[in-house]
Amino acid sequence: MSTANNTLKSLREAIINAVKSAQEEGLLPAAELPEFMIEVPADRSHGDLAANVAMVSARTFRSAPRRIAEIILQKLELEGTSVDRCEIAGPGFMNFFYSDAFYTSVLREIEEKGEDYGRSDLGNGKRVLVEFVSANPTGPMHVGNARGGALGDALSSVLEAAGYQVSREFYINDAGNQIEKFATSLEVRYLQKYKEGVEMPEDAYHGQDIIDHAEAFAEIHGDKYVNSDSSERRRALVDFALPKNIEGLERDLLKYRIRYDRWFRESSLHSSGAVKEVVRLLTEKGYTYEQDGAVWFKASEFGADKDFVLVRSNGLPTYVVPDIAYHYDKLVTRNYDKAIDLLGADHHGYVPRLKAALTALGVDASRLDVVLFQMVFLLKDGERVKLSKRSGKAITLVTLLDEIPIDAARFFFNLREANTPFEFDLDLALEKTSQNPVYYVQYAHARICNIIKNLAEEGITPRKCTDEELALLTAPEEIELINKLSAFTGEIEAAAKDYDPSRITKYVYDTAALFHKFYNGCRVRNDNEGLMQARLALCLATKTVISNILAMFRISAPEAM
Repeated sequence: MSTANNTLKSLREAIINAVKSAQEEGLLPAAELPEFMIEVPADRSHGDLAANVAMVSARTFRSAPRRIAEIILQKLELEGTSVDRCEIAGPGFMNFFYSDAFYTSVLREIEEKGEDYGRSDLGNGKRVLVEFVSANPTGPMHVGNARGGALGDALSSVLEAAGYQVSREFYINDAGNQIEKFATSLEVRYLQKYKEGVEMPEDAYHGQDIIDHAEAFAEIHGDKYVNSDSSERRRALVDFALPKNIEGLERDLLKYRIRYDRWFRESSLHSSGAVKEVVRLLTEKGYTYEQDGAVWFKASEFGADKDFVLVRSNGLPTYVVPDIAYHYDKLVTRNYDKAIDLLGADHHGYVPRLKAALTALGVDASRLDVVLFQMVFLLKDGERVKLSKRSGKAITLVTLLDEIPIDAARFFFNLREANTPFEFDLDLALEKTSQNPVYYVQYAHARICNIIKNLAEEGITPRKCTDEELALLTAPEEIELINKLSAFTGEIEAAAKDYDPSRITKYVYDTAALFHKFYNGCRVRNDNEGLMQARLALCLATKTVISNILAMFRISAPEAM
C-alpha cells in the first residue's frame, strides 16, 4: 500500500476509534457511525486532508457538527498515522496536516519501488479484456481510430498498473455487409480496367486503396476473372486484398506502438456455429418470435427501447448477432471477469441492445462496460481540416503519424476525457515550446537528467539521504511537489475505476509544472550538502514518476532536449 493510501487508512481507523472511545465514555450516543469521506481539499492551506465525519454525523448523534468534531478531536490518537495535527474549521470540518515523516516516507517509497511506484493491487488480479480500435479491414484507419487506439492502449496500461490482468484485443470484422461492399468496390474497379460503362455505386468504397488493390490484382491475374462468375470474381478479389489490409492494420498499429494479445476474426464465429447458437439459445429460452418472415428478439423485455431483428427474412443474421456471440465468447467461453469496449459515440444506441441480449442469455451484463469516445477534429493554422471518406482523401492514421511525432499523438489523444469532443492542433504538436504539453513534460524529465549530469561533472553524485536531511525539504515548492508525487497511486486507482486515462496525462503535466516551479524557486546546487542531496532525491523521485507514466503510455522520456 502506498504511503498516501496507508495514511488515509490509518487516519480513518483513528477517527473511528476516537468515535468509539467517545461513545464508551458517553460523550457521543451509541449509534452507528455514518459513512464519511477523507479527501484532499482544493486549497491545501487549510490542510492536507479534510474529513466530513462531524458533518455527516450531526443527525445520528443529535448534536451540532462542530461539537461532534471537538469531541472526536479530544479522543483522537494520531500516532502512527503520518498526520501531525488536526484543526476544526467552520461549522465542523476536520482538517489534518501531514507530519514530516509523511514527506520522508513518500520519497523513501519512490526510491525503493522505482519502476513499480504507482502500481496498486486494486484489481486483485481480475482478468479484463479490453477491445479497442477494431476498425473495419476494408480500408485504412482514420483519425477517430487514432484516438480510440491511444485511449484503449492507455486504459489497458492504467488497468495493469492498478493490478488487473489485462488482455488487449482487436476484433476483425471480416464478415457481413462491409465485406460485401468491399467485394463490390474491388469488383467494379477491376472491371473498369477492361470494360467501359461500369459504374461505382454511390455507397461503395471510393478510396485510392481500392484502386491500388484492383491494379495489383490485375497485374497478377490480368483479365482472367473478367468473364468469371461474379461470386468467384468477388471471392478472389477479397481473398487477395483483405489479408493485405489486415497486415496493414497490424503494421500501422505497431508503428503507433500498439501491440495486441489477440486478433479475433468475426468469421470464426460464423464458421464455428457460434452465431447460429446464439439465435438457438435465445429461441430455446422463449425470447424470440417470428414476424414477416424474420426472427425478432424480445429486447424490450430486457431494458432495450424496442425489439430488434436477429435473422432477416432471407435467412441471414443481422450485424448484431455476431456481436452478441463475440461478447458471449468473451464473458462465458473465455470467462473474463470484465469486458471493456471502446467505441465511437455513434454506438450509444447499440449498447443497450447488446446488454439486453447478454442478460437474456443468462450473462451478468454489468460485466460488460463500454467507453464511448467522441469525435476528433484536426486543426491546422487555427482552422479545422476538412475530412472526407467519400472522396477518398480522409486523413488516415499513417498520414497523421507522418505529420506529427508519435509521442505527441499518443499524449494529445489522452488529454481529454473520452466523452468530450477533441480538437487536435497539428501545429501545436510540432512545437518545441512549453505550450506543447508533451514537450513540457518531456523537458521536465530531460531537465532532471541535465541537473544530474552537470553535478556529476563536478564530482557530485546522488546518495541515500538521512531522514534528517530529507526533513530539510520544507520550502512551499518542495512540499507541493512531494504532495503531488504522493498522489500517483491514488490517481492510478481513480483512473482505473473511472476508465479515464486522461487523469494520468493531466497528473503528469501538473507534476512537470510543479517540478519546473521547484527548479526555479529552489536551487539544487547549493552550499548545504545535506539540503543539496535532499533536493537531488526529490529530483530523482520526480524523474521516476514522470518516466513511469511516459513508459506506461509508450511515450519516450528523453535525457536531453
